[in-house]
Amino acid sequence: MKKLFAHFRGDAFGGITAGVVALPLALAFGVSSGLGPSAGLYGAIILGFFGAVLGGTPTQISGPTAPMTAISMILIAGILQINDGDINKALPIILTVFVLAGLFQVLIGAIGLGKYIKYIPYPVVSGFMTAIGLIIIITNFLPILGYYVENDQERIQKFKPQAEELIMEGILREEAEEGLLVLEDFHETIRRSELISEEEIMNEAKVLANKETSGVIGAIKSLPRALRHINYMELILAFSTIFIIYGFKKITTKVPSTLVALVVVSSVAMIGNLDYRPIEEIPSGFPVFNSEIFTEFNLGAISPHIFTAITLAFLGAIDSLLTSIVADNMTKTNHNPNKELIGQGIGNSLSGLFGGIPGAGATIRTVVNINAGGKTKLSGMIAGLFLLLILLVLGPLASKIPAAVLAGILLTVGIGVMDYKGLKAIPSMPSSEVLIMIVVLLLSTFWNLVYAVGIGLIIASLVFMKKMGDATADKSDVKTLKAETSWKDEENFPEEMKEKVFIKHIKGPVFFGSTSFIQVLAKQIPSAASHVIIRMDRVPYIDQTGLFVLEDVFLELEKNDIHVLIVDIQQQPLYLMKSIDIVPDLISEEHIFESFEECTKWISKNVA
Repeated sequence: MKKLFAHFRGDAFGGITAGVVALPLALAFGVSSGLGPSAGLYGAIILGFFGAVLGGTPTQISGPTAPMTAISMILIAGILQINDGDINKALPIILTVFVLAGLFQVLIGAIGLGKYIKYIPYPVVSGFMTAIGLIIIITNFLPILGYYVENDQERIQKFKPQAEELIMEGILREEAEEGLLVLEDFHETIRRSELISEEEIMNEAKVLANKETSGVIGAIKSLPRALRHINYMELILAFSTIFIIYGFKKITTKVPSTLVALVVVSSVAMIGNLDYRPIEEIPSGFPVFNSEIFTEFNLGAISPHIFTAITLAFLGAIDSLLTSIVADNMTKTNHNPNKELIGQGIGNSLSGLFGGIPGAGATIRTVVNINAGGKTKLSGMIAGLFLLLILLVLGPLASKIPAAVLAGILLTVGIGVMDYKGLKAIPSMPSSEVLIMIVVLLLSTFWNLVYAVGIGLIIASLVFMKKMGDATADKSDVKTLKAETSWKDEENFPEEMKEKVFIKHIKGPVFFGSTSFIQVLAKQIPSAASHVIIRMDRVPYIDQTGLFVLEDVFLELEKNDIHVLIVDIQQQPLYLMKSIDIVPDLISEEHIFESFEECTKWISKNVA
């Protein structure tokens, strides 16, 4: 306890400063997610506090981040559509996915996978981050212009016929499930259809209209109409916010320009009694536990979103550990990656239980904390408690913040999160890496973030395997029928033995991406030969595919009465060969030598 409060002054100032920076972003990410500003604030409070208490990076400040919010936004929109836009029906499913994402993060940390996160290829990360930026920018065009489809009655009216059809389909489906649908008697169907109110039809039409405008493609399709129906007051508020965010940084960076923009523009709008759209109401009081997660649990409704939960877990892990590395560099300390993931996972699960959106370690907020004097976990705890105080004291006031202000903040976040370093490097990057980046970028932006990353990783893995296979083949002498270059210790090999004993060199790992050149080995040995020496000094690793290919090669050689001698095989390949009885059933122990000199002596004695 004494150690925790050893740097109280610095931690207090760092935590409060980080909380100030986090406030506008938490509200903006909450609105962007589709669950409202309170969800962003709850996430920042709960994850921020418990991520600090249980995590493995003392100065880490956690909360909603752009990548996590982008995936959450798509998940929420999809679940809402399935549930006819009814947030009360959709919320337990959404929050359960968030809780699962946190539990998956705990699992990743518990089994020690944290140290492997760093092996995700840069082109995949670069394409993904740039796509996140584009998604945030494009999806905020409409609120910046002040266009909200639920206020566009002319557009909603166009969806009324389709809405009526869907409601009737629902009635017929219910009757079929209840056993009431009889072809000869539609009296019950007619009765129920007459009970459909105009309000029900309009609500369904609004759901359909919202569906059409959701996501990047929906925003792009709706842009021409939004430009014809600009709300200039909303536009002015949004651009004033953007101007202050970028302009105030030129005056000073000691005070967060995002907070200045939020306070100044919102104050002018409130005091001036301007005609603007406020954000959703933020409930006063402490976050409330959502028991519906357990009482209304539906495995069938959750199972389609398991992969998204896993993606959120891994993305949060990457986001957090990258921030941990930044913190290490600034504080000259070392974080505990697996403990950090466990802390983040518990924080995200608790956040989901109380209605918050998931998040991760936030780089900017962590840097601000360190620069302001934060040194221990207490700084992150104070940041979370500070935001809780804001919620309890200023919740009703925060509910009056203009939606256009948060849209302007999000636009600057989208611009900032894009990977300009990766984009600038495109002309000098290998074409395969450019392809990976562009594929991930386009698929993430216009299709599906989750699948895009998976496809990017698959392409990157295939490219890597191809390069490794080519590199192994280029280094190895198992390529052509021509004479191989002798190694230094082979120069004194008896001349009279060279027609009977062939020497082959295998270099590099023998894995499923490099086995094609191994398969030709048996065909390269002339039928006049009686023995082949396979030098495996430089084979550090063999996988299962490579092992079975080598077995096939050895069998083919033995079939042709050519005996295999192996020189200087390393521990891992030898262990695998013994595990499937290549040694000693196919190659006896006496045919395995620790050096080429020993092998030469054996040949001199045993090969006529």
